[in-house]
Amino acid sequence: MKFIELKLSNNVLEAINDIGYTDTTPIQEKVIPDVISGNDIVGCAQTGTGKTAAFSIPLINSLHRIVGSEKKVKYIRTVVLAPTRELAQQLAENFDYFTKYTSIKSLVIYGGVNQVPQVNKLKEGVDVLIATPGRFLDLYKQGFINLNHMHHLVIDEADLMLDMGFINDVKKVIKLTPENRQTLLFSATMPLEVRELADEFLTRPKYISVDPISSASDNVSHKAYLVEKADKRNLLNHLIKTNELKNVLVFVRTKQSADATKDSLLKNGFKADSIHGDKSQAARNAVLESFKNKEIDILIATDVAARGIDIEGLPMVINLDLPNIPETFVHRIGRTGRAGALGLAISFCSKDEKVYLTDIEKHLRFKIKIVKDNPFPWREGEAVKKDFRKKYNPNGSKAGNSNSRKSENSKKNKKRWY
Repeated sequence: MKFIELKLSNNVLEAINDIGYTDTTPIQEKVIPDVISGNDIVGCAQTGTGKTAAFSIPLINSLHRIVGSEKKVKYIRTVVLAPTRELAQQLAENFDYFTKYTSIKSLVIYGGVNQVPQVNKLKEGVDVLIATPGRFLDLYKQGFINLNHMHHLVIDEADLMLDMGFINDVKKVIKLTPENRQTLLFSATMPLEVRELADEFLTRPKYISVDPISSASDNVSHKAYLVEKADKRNLLNHLIKTNELKNVLVFVRTKQSADATKDSLLKNGFKADSIHGDKSQAARNAVLESFKNKEIDILIATDVAARGIDIEGLPMVINLDLPNIPETFVHRIGRTGRAGALGLAISFCSKDEKVYLTDIEKHLRFKIKIVKDNPFPWREGEAVKKDFRKKYNPNGSKAGNSNSRKSENSKKNKKRWY
């Protein structure tokens, strides 16, 4: 379906045209007419299918008819909840794109930064408020958020809200909103708790799904390496060097692993940086911009920090650590193979993660190809191919070994190969 066939105002259509959109995606074709009709929606679609535009375009179209083109007093009429700062910022960018030729004013608020600038913007008045649940509740309790004129509530990435423990905060926010609101809930997966949330707070919602729940894109091919846990960073360095990899997103399980992996890559001469929850918002923004601008080649991220990252044409995702939840795996690989492009997902599987790989394969309903040409395979007893390990871990020291520390200190000022 063409966007021009939808019942959209010329102001919104002009903004869509500027971006270069002509045809709707399947989720947009199904959701936009129902949102325009005022229905509550439960939308299930994998990441990268255009669901943000599926709800932002019709809501902006509705708001434009309410607020008009003149600069009038602003009231919060639409609230969009997002689980992470990165996703909230991405949503705000989308609203900015599509409100280009309207007088609609939007604001994004999130924790981890000084609230004063956000409060000042709220006092000036906004039509659309995009927020993480915690900061929303904080500012509401302080009296800075007024919902008396609210029309729409959007809950985006509901499954991640659940995973991150925000579901109770989401329920608190919903209870603060007018009962006659239009509510839209979107999720890449649909666990029971999310369905219960929809049943409790939405009014006769329409369930819309354009892909099998939790499915992986057919545009993404898969490879797996069976690697010893201690050799994962060595293998990563080896693959990047031998294949001259660039523009790669690497997923790890913890913040500590993200920084340690970054340090390993830097020592081996690669342009890399990490992003996780312990970094300030300014630092995270700077890292993302550097990655988007190709100033760094490898971005290491935790799941929470990476949710909402939208990198155009990202060719590859590497799972340095396998997630223990198959849906998380689907979210990760959804960063590549977008908009019809081909993508590659490489997964490192240590012995203790074999059960995770099996669960993921059951979820995907196909076997992931195991790469045989692997310099760091699972081993029994004596280590194999020590030359590779020495190459990427030249010190060969072990924590707690005093002789190793003495050896390291004695070589401190000597030039090493990295």
